[in-house]
This record gives sequence, C-alpha cells and structure tokens, in this order.
Amino acid sequence: MEIDLSPKLPKKVHGGDGGSYFSWCPSELPMLREGNIGAAKLALEKNGFALPQYCDSAKVAYVLQGNGVVGIVLPEKEEKILPVKKGDAIALPFGVVTWWYNKEDTEFVVLFLGDTSKAHKRGEFTSFYLNGSNGIFTGFSTEFVGRAWDLEESVVKTLVGKQSGKGIVKLSGVNLPEPKKEHRDGMTLNCEEAPLDVDIKNGGRVVVLNTKNLPLVGEVGLGADLVRLDGSAMCSPGFSCDSALQVTYIVRGSGRVQVVGVDGKRVLETTIKAGNLFIVPRYFVVSKIADPDGLEWFSIITTPNPIFTHLAGSIGCWKALSPQVLQAAFNVDADTEKLFRSKRTADAIFFPPPK
Repeated sequence: MEIDLSPKLPKKVHGGDGGSYFSWCPSELPMLREGNIGAAKLALEKNGFALPQYCDSAKVAYVLQGNGVVGIVLPEKEEKILPVKKGDAIALPFGVVTWWYNKEDTEFVVLFLGDTSKAHKRGEFTSFYLNGSNGIFTGFSTEFVGRAWDLEESVVKTLVGKQSGKGIVKLSGVNLPEPKKEHRDGMTLNCEEAPLDVDIKNGGRVVVLNTKNLPLVGEVGLGADLVRLDGSAMCSPGFSCDSALQVTYIVRGSGRVQVVGVDGKRVLETTIKAGNLFIVPRYFVVSKIADPDGLEWFSIITTPNPIFTHLAGSIGCWKALSPQVLQAAFNVDADTEKLFRSKRTADAIFFPPPK
C-alpha cells in the first residue's frame, strides 16, 4: 500500500492566553506512525509558561523563534535552568522533566521531533503534566498526596485545585528563577553559531548535531542537522545508507523536493514552504532545489551518528564506479560516460544555480 508523503502543517491541540501547543497527526501524515516518529511545536506568548511535564518519548528540541528559558531535570539530577535562543538544539532523553517560559515580547517557538517506538501511541507524543487541571496531582486522592508529602488535607486541596490551567498558562506577578549560562554546557548547541560541517559558496551550509558536539544525543538515539540552501541552489540527490529515517521541518523559505523510491518510482514531487514537515522513508533518495529566496530546514535522523550516500558530485557513488561499469550500466558509449564523469567534479553536496 502506498503511503502519502506530502508535507503537512500541524494542528492546534490546546492553548490559551499563555500560548499554544501544536502537533502533527499520524492520520494526516502516515509516515509518523510507520516510522515511529513524533512531531510537535510549542508557541509561548509573553509570560507564557509551559507547566512542568515529562514525555513518553526521547526528543530533540529546536528553537525556531525568540528567546526563552527552559528548566531541565534529568533523572536523579539537580534542576538546570538554561537561557535558550533561536537556533538552539536541546537533547531531551527519556525521563527528563521540563518547563518552558517566555518573558520577552516576541513569541517563543520550539519544535520537538522524537522517537515514539516506546510511546503509548505510535507517531504521537504523550505528555504527563505534574501540575494543572490534567496534572498527576489531580489523579491521586487527598489521602495519598497527604501521606506521600506529609501534608495536611487543607494544604493538599490547595495544591491540587489552585492551578486550573491546562498545560500552558500565563503568569502574572511571579518571578521564576534566572537562567544560568553555564547550565548550557553539554545541554545545548546553537546550530546557527556552531562550526560548519559543510560550506559551499553560493550553494549551502550544514551543521550536523551528533555525539561529538552534543554527547547527550547519544542517550536520545537521534542525530540532527540544520541545512541552509542559498537561493536557487540544489542539494545533491542522496539517501541514508544506515536504515535511518529523515524527518524534515522547513524553517524558512521555500523550494521544490523530489523523492524517488522502489523501482525508480518518483513518490513525491511538490513545493515545500516554511512550517511544512515531511518524512523520507528508509533508503529512498531525496533532492531539493531552493526558490530564489533560499531554503532552510532542520532534520532529525533516527540514529545518533547518521551516514549519507550522495549520488552526484565528486563524492557521489556513481563517480566511484569504474568507467567500464558505468558504460555497461547506462548502456552508453565511452564519450558519453566521460562527459557524465567530467561534470560536477567539485567535492560538494550543494550545487549553485546555473549561470
């Protein structure tokens, strides 16, 4: 059965004055369930506070817009309070408790991509809030809460019933702890400021997130990258050769994408734009061409240290094959094979627009 690979936008799940939580649904993007991938987005307004919660999935968070604060409690560890900004990637392993806050005028937006293979629902994140109208406290009787925390019943009723918000609230007259820059060490990497792994003039740039520059992604089991493609440039056709899925969110700009699958069938040809999410199945070949204003995307790959094979350019696997093999494979003469081999001789995965 064919699976719809068309890019999709998220749907609002809940929200209020403090902000909103959005999610991509497996019923609309079937590859989420097929690949055990979850995808969601948090948008906080000024003074918006996402209540403390943990999730049933390991995730990578990526700050799409604004500046904010995140509180992180790893299992059996002290709380770390990080200042985060646009371009930051944060690895969030299983069992981590987080809260998010925006004290700025600009909306604070965070993307979450992760592995749902151990989740309650394939292709979806399930959050367990510690507080609020849907928090864990509300599920226990006052007796159990009182016994667990050695509290009087009147205090328990206040703790359970005082916070009527669900998931996201807007704070007033509350001063949260100030973030500490030193808490960023080992917890986050800014993909817009990190050393470039690939830099092609008039082509594009790549920063790869892996266990070398952010060891915590090893616990998450995911790799990631930020790719910025210049106007009208092309990203070489390529595929993940270690059975990983590639989940791509378009951060900025627009362009065209083609995906080729089994039996040389083109399974996707469409325009992509900011806000779209799409997933490339295992071993399928994908290529993108940016519109004149350029194209930027953030991807996770379902392995912490991904390996890609590119088909074009001097590093392409076709160039590695001997001339006689290429002649026989394409069923062409030697002159055509030489012409094919003489093109795209640069060591590149991005190609500038034709002159």
